[in-house]
This record gives sequence, structure tokens and C-alpha cells, in this order.
Amino acid sequence: MQPKLICQSCSMPIDNIKDRGTEKDGTYSSEYCKYCYQNGAFVNPDIRVEDMKSFIEKKMQEMKLPQGVVQQSLSILPHLKRWKNNKQG
Repeated sequence: MQPKLICQSCSMPIDNIKDRGTEKDGTYSSEYCKYCYQNGAFVNPDIRVEDMKSFIEKKMQEMKLPQGVVQQSLSILPHLKRWKNNKQG
């Protein structure tokens, strides 16, 4: 089953509210996961899209996810909200 919501920074599924990051007021974000976004700000604000790709690939391989899933996540990364209009990377 495809996730309905994915993190717009790393592509992690965030359908489970416990996987979502938080806004400054403590509410859960509907766009970002808890690993990328906390208290209304990115955890690693200076990371480049290429560095995020490397990080995600390593984590997904450690989780022993199928290579197709890994490649799908990596291919959509540049199209996510955080990176779409970002000139760095």
C-alpha cells in the first residue's frame, strides 16, 4: 500500500502521526517527518539534496529495503517541496 503522506524533505512515509515533525506551537507537521523537522525548523538546514540522497540510501540499505523501493525514494527526492525550488545540490 502506498503511503498517503510522505516527508517533503526525505520521502519517508508520515501517515502515522507519530512519524511527523512538529511546528513551533507543538502541532504535528503534515509535510515533514520528525527526523527532518522539529519545532518549526529543519534539523539540518544546510544539508544539500545530494547529501540527503546519500544519507537516505545508506539508511534504507541498513533497513534491508528492496532496491526498487530505495531507487524510487531517491528518484522523487529532487521533486519534493524542500528541494524543488532549491538551487543548491
